[in-house]
Amino acid sequence: MHLDSELIEELNLLSRYRLSSSPGGIEIGQAVEPAVAAAAQRLFDKGIIERADGGMLTDNGREAVEHLTRLFNQLSPPLEPI
Repeated sequence: MHLDSELIEELNLLSRYRLSSSPGGIEIGQAVEPAVAAAAQRLFDKGIIERADGGMLTDNGREAVEHLTRLFNQLSPPLEPI
C-alpha cells in the first residue's frame, strides 16, 4: 500500500471527525486549501461523507473513522510512567 499525498489529505480530513453519542459533521469553508477541498470531494465520491463540502459521515464513513481511530491509538507512543 502506497500512501500518496491525496490519501494522506483524506486521512487528515477524516481525523477531524469525532465519533460520539451526538456526532457532528464538519464544514469545509470557501477559504480552505485546494488540497483539502479535493480530499473532501474524493471522500464524497467514495461515499464516506454526505456532501462534497463536508457534512456528516455516512455509515461507511463512521466505520472508516473507527478504524482510523484504532490505528492512531495503536501507533501512538505509550505514555511515560509518572
